[in-house]
Amino acid sequence: MVDAFGTMLLEALEGRGTGHEIVERDDGFIDAATFDYFAPVRRWPADERRALRYVRGRVLDVGCGAGRVALELQARGHEVLAIDPSPGAVEVARRRGVRDVRRMRLGDVDESLGHFGTVLMYGNNFGLLGGRLKAGRLLRRLRGLADRIVASSNDPSVTDDPAHLAYQERNCSRGRMPGQLRLRIRWRDLADPWFDYLIVSPAEIEELVLGTGWRVRRLVRGDSSGYVAVLDVESGEV
Repeated sequence: MVDAFGTMLLEALEGRGTGHEIVERDDGFIDAATFDYFAPVRRWPADERRALRYVRGRVLDVGCGAGRVALELQARGHEVLAIDPSPGAVEVARRRGVRDVRRMRLGDVDESLGHFGTVLMYGNNFGLLGGRLKAGRLLRRLRGLADRIVASSNDPSVTDDPAHLAYQERNCSRGRMPGQLRLRIRWRDLADPWFDYLIVSPAEIEELVLGTGWRVRRLVRGDSSGYVAVLDVESGEV
């Protein structure tokens, strides 16, 4: 398979690249991502650092990338299962010391993996829920597999960039959520397949969880538009 993202991580691990991929949107917008997939916890976004206090029990690290979150949680004594659909990312995480890392998509998670205290979705990985219908389906599935979700996102309404505002308007005209992005990752001459990636406001998260068995327990705000949502099962207690 083409694995632009995983190749980028492997080259960065081996000192042959920057670790910063190119993100292409389906309207032609291109950006060079500056997210550090290898960052130690002291360099994480402030909201992600603060929200670690809400992680409980056995953890499913969704979209683990280079393993930064799994490694930190292992060091804190958590049992962690890290998953990522990229074979390169899985290799990098394993080589960096993640004990249990598997090539798997969020949509393939089921009861065979056992029960989790927390499903963790850092690095804006609430976006892996994709869109309104897919999000509802996946949240209902996770309701039977975990007690809590701790997920970071980015509020799409906090922008004055004309290119982003035009894209959000285009989405709404097509019946999509404003922050429902169609993206692919590029690295050198490689391009991963297109996928939907959802960034949402706190109010939109409240809407998405309705009828799924989850409730928004609290929001941990970041320095700008970023935040972490802590979701608990509706009958659960902290």
